[in-house]
Amino acid sequence: MHQQFLSISNFIKPFKRGQASFLSVFIFFIFFFLLTICSLGAQQNPFVVVLDAGHGGHDSGNRGNGYFEKKIALNIALKIGSQLEQNSNLKVIYTRKKDVFVDLIERANIANRADADLFISIHCDAFTSSSAYGAGTFVLGLHANERNFQIAQKENSVIFLEENYEQNYDGFDPNDPESVISLILMQETYLDQSIAAANTIQKSFISNLNRKDRTVKQAGFVVLKYTYMPSVLVETGFLTNQSEGAFLNSTKGQAQMADAIAKAILQYKDQLQAGYQKTALTTQSSLSLEDDSNESNAVVFKIQIAASGKKIQTKPYNFKGLNPVSREKSGTLYRYYFDNTNRYDTAQNLLSIAREKGYTNAFIVAFHKGEKISLGEALKLIK
Repeated sequence: MHQQFLSISNFIKPFKRGQASFLSVFIFFIFFFLLTICSLGAQQNPFVVVLDAGHGGHDSGNRGNGYFEKKIALNIALKIGSQLEQNSNLKVIYTRKKDVFVDLIERANIANRADADLFISIHCDAFTSSSAYGAGTFVLGLHANERNFQIAQKENSVIFLEENYEQNYDGFDPNDPESVISLILMQETYLDQSIAAANTIQKSFISNLNRKDRTVKQAGFVVLKYTYMPSVLVETGFLTNQSEGAFLNSTKGQAQMADAIAKAILQYKDQLQAGYQKTALTTQSSLSLEDDSNESNAVVFKIQIAASGKKIQTKPYNFKGLNPVSREKSGTLYRYYFDNTNRYDTAQNLLSIAREKGYTNAFIVAFHKGEKISLGEALKLIK
């Protein structure tokens, strides 16, 4: 054993630089070994996408121009899944694969039981004016205007077709704007990633299909409330618009919409996984560095645990016992951060604590002289 230790020491010695100690180099190699094993394990875990075809069974959805929203949504969802299933590292789960009625809360439960990475709910829009057209994406949030409320009200009214809906949804009333506020808090942890996924889908509609950009909007959808992962509701277009309704009801139109959404999902997955890989690599490199408090004092790391349009008191009971929690406003959003530190390794420990508390999509944010910067920039500064 002693000879083995000496041989390792002799092997590492040429790699020492400056004041780096044998211990720091040894830890670096151990961490690199463990990171490799973890990476191999992570590659075996597929990215799970739940595709939710809106409505179904005795709930036809909207009947603009005589079409059936439930049929169009199902056809598009199945075509999306067919494309995604060609990827070996991606798993697709459907809330329904045929014309059946599924409670909204059960759709969310299916995604939660699967521990999904992304939830996509497919719908078709309708409006009193036949001139309205274009595909849009929604994430859970407060209504910015009356039109967003009307869309959410239309989709949420499905709960009246369910048995025991008052018990299942805690007395939620789709017709009461104030009732929507109670929907928001559970999904706020995933708001940033939901917006990122929705943006990717919206851009795909524009670049691949030259569709009208209706932008990403926020509204209170019941089906998004109970999902514990990034979630997006897609309104593929207006059945009440004569030409758009015919397009969505056609085999060609459904295939094109499905292709655009599938491409966006794959792009979002790749971007998300690339971000995780970058974080892991920067963590690896930081372990080989000696601490230099004089240079790192200007950099502050915080753990973002939530983002919301609602101002919430930063009390531990509002954040699963985490303390301290700070709040900063950026545009119309409030961002909530757990603790702060000048050390990146300490930030990693704080991130683990936040995730253990249930904030599985928490991430590290870096600031320099009060301004938000990338992790890459932050790690260069603390060198």
